[in-house]
Amino acid sequence: MPPEIPIPTLHLFPKLDQFLLEFLRNLSPADWDKQTIVPRWTIKDIAAHLLDGNLRTLSMSRDQYFGEKPDPIESYGDLVAYLNRLNADWVKAFKRVSPTVLIELLELTGSQYYTYLKTLNPYTPALFSVAWAGEEKSQNWFHIAREYTEKWHHQQQMRLAMGQEEMLYAPDLYFPYLDTSMQALPHHYRNVVAEPGTVIAFVVKGIPNAQWYLQRGENAWVLSKTLNQAPIASVNIDGAIAWRMLTKGIAKAEAANLVEIEGEQKLGAVVLDMLAVMA
Repeated sequence: MPPEIPIPTLHLFPKLDQFLLEFLRNLSPADWDKQTIVPRWTIKDIAAHLLDGNLRTLSMSRDQYFGEKPDPIESYGDLVAYLNRLNADWVKAFKRVSPTVLIELLELTGSQYYTYLKTLNPYTPALFSVAWAGEEKSQNWFHIAREYTEKWHHQQQMRLAMGQEEMLYAPDLYFPYLDTSMQALPHHYRNVVAEPGTVIAFVVKGIPNAQWYLQRGENAWVLSKTLNQAPIASVNIDGAIAWRMLTKGIAKAEAANLVEIEGEQKLGAVVLDMLAVMA
């Protein structure tokens, strides 16, 4: 039997794409221009960005065509700046493309994208690492899960602008997003000093099994789904806030007023500026 995939997400892509297409097809012409929580991006801009994600994967990963070469990337900041420029260029170009054409392209490329992902061995090295989790090399299962979080949170940004978020809060869709994003915790806490054995609990309220435990080992923090001793701090996050906090969708000061921290406040509060996106 093949080993169990740590965070299975591949089977969810068709469902997420179906919800996306249904959502977009029900928008009025004015809805496409509604501002989202992403600065300067409308619903249409985010839809265009999702299309870019499909096409980049098919071009680079499937077809091994990389096109424009980046300037030397010597740091995480360089990588973020490069990706931001690519994203902005694409969104600007798609201002001239109609919503109807955009939907047609999303439907076409979404199925091809999923078909390609199914060909990947989940345990071989991915073309791109999950940098926000501190990895220099990642296995394909984690890369696929990261791609799922991209598709999930960008669709939710559009839905938030329309007041239609509830569909993606279904546990079968939201928990994999959270479980993947929380893999950033050890990297985010890497410079936080604590006694070995110290445990911090993180709970997303309203989602079954949405709890994670970060324990300080001798040399690093380790993430676990099981608790073996009482936590020194517990962080309780409302489900409607968690994804926004992890994607720069809410100011740190606002999040601090909404997140409940029990026990050691300073240790728990470190999570308030954690990101599970390239930003």
